[in-house]
Amino acid sequence: MRSADSSRPVLPSDDPIGLHSFAVLLRAMNAEFNRIAQEFAHAQGLHLTDVQALIAVLDAEHDEDAGPMTPGGLRTRMNLTSGAVTACLDRLEKAGHIRRVRAADDRRVVHLHYAEAGRTAARAYFRPLARATDAARSAFSPDELHVVIRFLAEMNRELTRVGR
Repeated sequence: MRSADSSRPVLPSDDPIGLHSFAVLLRAMNAEFNRIAQEFAHAQGLHLTDVQALIAVLDAEHDEDAGPMTPGGLRTRMNLTSGAVTACLDRLEKAGHIRRVRAADDRRVVHLHYAEAGRTAARAYFRPLARATDAARSAFSPDELHVVIRFLAEMNRELTRVGR
């Protein structure tokens, strides 16, 4: 629900911090993220699922508790079949976005790593999104940003519980 003269969602005036306002803004942000991800997928000759897999691999690299992503971990995280994960990883590897590396201590285990060529392509493509995020962050004080981070972290925790 957008006004004719603006790209900002129209919020109910009676409760700007109510559940409905949050829902409108979160849906709008999610739609924009999906649009950007879809455009990246198309530009790279990938499927949207492939981009979601790339994000999972990237996030796993930054999660010290989880360790590197594996095909089985990706299957579980994305709720895909083994065949779908294999096809996805084949596309990503062929396009230069990931590397499959056998674990040194157990050659049966395969770790997934974001390849440097893929990382370079993603950085170039998503640079405008990074600039937009930084511009939005600059409008808030550090105290406000801590509250935003707390909200987003709690929202993510709640979303992981939905449907499980």
